[in-house]
Amino acid sequence: MLRNLFASARPVSAIATIHPAELQQRLADHDQLFMLDVRSAEEYAHDGHIVGARLIPLPALSARLDELPKDTPIVCICRSGSRSQVAAEMLARHGFSNLFNLTGGMIGWQQADLPAKRG
Repeated sequence: MLRNLFASARPVSAIATIHPAELQQRLADHDQLFMLDVRSAEEYAHDGHIVGARLIPLPALSARLDELPKDTPIVCICRSGSRSQVAAEMLARHGFSNLFNLTGGMIGWQQADLPAKRG
């Protein structure tokens, strides 16, 4: 039954993951990356975010796809990695490629003792 329900959905290839330390190294190396934070504005401000990350909450993402680059790798970020996986899959269905999901999300980032900005 579920297979029939979702049969019309376009299949999504596996989304690559990036670990916090690898992302931090790529940022230190000045790699061109678009960091997309899909949490709520409250989470972004109060729980901290990666400097340079762009906030587009997951519920608003489909209406704001035109704000995202098609020619730059996109790293999707959320609290734990679940919402960002959903976001990356949505982007893949809309023709975006070179997508990454931050493993462990901001929880993993902060557990790795990496810098986060509040506010």
